[in-house]
Amino acid sequence: MLFCSNGIKRREGGFTLIELLIVIAIIGILA
Repeated sequence: MLFCSNGIKRREGGFTLIELLIVIAIIGILA
């Protein structure tokens, strides 16, 4: 989880992974 904490969270302030999951959820609902 080093890449998740230092990479993803550091790049977008800690919500990139969550945002990605939200986008996938929205696509799933629309589809």
